[in-house]
Amino acid sequence: MGRAWISPPGNLYASTIIRLSPQDPSPATLAFVAGLAAHQTIRHIAPEIAVQLKWPNDILVSSGAKLCGILLERANDAIVAGFGINLAHHPENIGRPTTDLRALGANPPEAQAVCEMLAAFLEDWLRKWRQEPLSSLLRAWEAGAHPAGTALQVNLPDGERIEGLFAGLADDGALRLRLADGEIRAIHAADIFLI
Repeated sequence: MGRAWISPPGNLYASTIIRLSPQDPSPATLAFVAGLAAHQTIRHIAPEIAVQLKWPNDILVSSGAKLCGILLERANDAIVAGFGINLAHHPENIGRPTTDLRALGANPPEAQAVCEMLAAFLEDWLRKWRQEPLSSLLRAWEAGAHPAGTALQVNLPDGERIEGLFAGLADDGALRLRLADGEIRAIHAADIFLI
């Protein structure tokens, strides 16, 4: 989408490859695996900071500022999952609020130690993704997300912008958005903003 990636020393920037097997759940649901692993990592290294997942895999603090972003790209039978966790710095003036753990008063470990924790949590969530019903993973994600009823702005890939209330996840992981008329709309791809 033409966005710049700003990476000053001190933050965690890490990518890993996840090899897909024919019996795996939908690769799109790996966004929830990655989000849960990063969320658990941040809660482990800075338990005093309240964090929440934003669909499908961003991590925000209670003010709505972004603390972590994740990008997944597919190449044949592999997914490359890239993680960016703002440990010591955060970008400024990018059109949305951002923050980092140090700015929030935490004393995060070095990036290498955080990477090792993230790898262990990711391995555990991948095992669950492969062995347990997808519904249990989605319920775990909802438990770590902003609450149902949170007001959202949804910017769809075609340029349409809609607003509604977060109504949880559909069985396939789509975001359920309750519109003003009460209709529930399933969102499969979009930029989501808390309002």
